[in-house]
Amino acid sequence: MDVIAILKKMRVDVTGLNVIVEGDLTEEHPKHFSGMHLIYEFSGKDLPVDKLKKAIELSQERYCGVTAVYKKALDVTSEIKIIEK
Repeated sequence: MDVIAILKKMRVDVTGLNVIVEGDLTEEHPKHFSGMHLIYEFSGKDLPVDKLKKAIELSQERYCGVTAVYKKALDVTSEIKIIEK
């Protein structure tokens, strides 16, 4: 939600956003996540990748408390996918 709010302030017209979460699970019990990969899937036309990256960075580093907690416990990576519409 904060990514969209940041992009609105940047005047970026995103028509859709899906966040796909992939996790790496340990083999031994108790099984737990050892890594998490976030895929930010944006929909829109002529979306500026630099602003998308900046919005995600601000979300992960400053505004999202959930990401802050996860980053203390495991490796969190992300990528951007754009669907032109």
